[in-house]
Amino acid sequence: MKNLKINNRFTAELPADPDQTNEVRQVKNALFSYVNPTKPSNPKLIHASAEVAELVGITADEIQSELFLNAFSGKEILPDTRPYAMCYAGHQFGNWAGQLGDGRAINLTEVEHNNDFFTLQLKGAGKTPYSRTADGLAVLRSSIREYLCAEAMHYLGVPTTRSLSLMLSGDEVLRDILYNGNPAYEKGAIVCRVAPSFIRFGSFEMLTARNELKNLKEFVEYNIKHYFPEIKGQPKEQYLQFFKTVADTTREMILHWQRVGFVHGVMNTDNMSIHGITIDYGPYGWLENYDPNWTPNTTDSQYRRYRFGNQPQIAQWNLYQLANALYPLINEAEPLEKILESFINNFESDHKTMFLSKIGIFTSTETDNKLIVDLEAALQLSETDMTIFFRNLSKIIKSDSAKTAIEKIQDSFYLPEEITGDILDSWKKWFALYIQRLNQEDLSDKDRSEKMNQINPKYVLRNYMSQLAIDEADKGDYSLINELYVLLQKPYDEQPESEKWFAKRPEWARSKVGCSMLSCSS
Repeated sequence: MKNLKINNRFTAELPADPDQTNEVRQVKNALFSYVNPTKPSNPKLIHASAEVAELVGITADEIQSELFLNAFSGKEILPDTRPYAMCYAGHQFGNWAGQLGDGRAINLTEVEHNNDFFTLQLKGAGKTPYSRTADGLAVLRSSIREYLCAEAMHYLGVPTTRSLSLMLSGDEVLRDILYNGNPAYEKGAIVCRVAPSFIRFGSFEMLTARNELKNLKEFVEYNIKHYFPEIKGQPKEQYLQFFKTVADTTREMILHWQRVGFVHGVMNTDNMSIHGITIDYGPYGWLENYDPNWTPNTTDSQYRRYRFGNQPQIAQWNLYQLANALYPLINEAEPLEKILESFINNFESDHKTMFLSKIGIFTSTETDNKLIVDLEAALQLSETDMTIFFRNLSKIIKSDSAKTAIEKIQDSFYLPEEITGDILDSWKKWFALYIQRLNQEDLSDKDRSEKMNQINPKYVLRNYMSQLAIDEADKGDYSLINELYVLLQKPYDEQPESEKWFAKRPEWARSKVGCSMLSCSS
């Protein structure tokens, strides 16, 4: 891979763990530990992204090479590199968890290409000092979900890590898929993830919790220097601007999640990126029926902390923890509190604009809040598919009656026979108000429809789709992985040849493991 330009800034400039052993331990006064991946017995390339390869300086031909197979399965170390696992802490489900770290992720190297920097990281590459009681490996099931989802999110326009490659390790991995005492062996797999960095809110929390304030200062300044060079001024001003920038990009990311109906499932502070990109795809899901209380994570089924409707508030809560971590460098609460207050205020304003754009409203009137509130209420009266509803809404024209409008979106109802009585009356009232509002807009029906179809995707990676690909891959057939990969590269296009994927969740998937119930098991 002759164009792969190695530039290891993280390990060159930040304190390393002096202990070179790969034993599980508490790692003090260090931001990472050097560790090599576990060598897979018989790696096999299932899929790779030529676009992501090109992004980091790898050619399409090189993807097929033995070096690519060996390097991105962990079998061979790239020249001039020294893999490492990062040390960080975090709050998990609202509780302080202490040291966490890269328990099943190993950073291979940083590369520079076309003046951009990327970290190449293997997930599922084996044990590290941060693996606690686990083996550091990953299974094919979760690896397919991560590989496809990161790329699906990118093409949806959601800030995210990228996926370079998906490989089988050739080894079996023991997992208890629902944590119910029924472990079974599954195929092991490795995903290579790509991001500007994998630095998390928890990286800063760890340093402050351990009172390693010299390292905290050095680390914040490292991040500003390399990732936010536009930040200038006195040190304290820079630290505040750093926090504000992270808050702003986090807000934008959550807005996109809400726009497309994505639920992360595990919004712990160690799963929050300083770059405002989506990281760590575990028990995620897209809303099928529009239910703000839904979470795909079985671990969170009792309290639903990370439910769809709570994601903005959790993002703010996580930013509070980051603010607490940065406080020793600033020693002043008020400017941090102002940024945190503006986060939710700006989010609510941006969310209103975003939601109105989903329904084709691009100006503002006094009745718009009622339009949004009433729609969200109507969507929950009966099971209504979020993706299909908003996509089909673009078919409505200004001269439609409420009755005609309901007919145009009826494919989004899981139980059309329920749309009678009070439910039907609610929809008639809403559509009457909506069509009246559309007639106050200057855009033609055609132009509005085109704009809406660039905001509301037609195709998203529903969990049942991933599960179908997983089931086929377990039998050695990877064609569905590629079919979905190609489909999801153009989620806003009609793609009439793929119309079968523009459909409500099948009934068999309602309660199937992997389609509705997901755990962190990987």
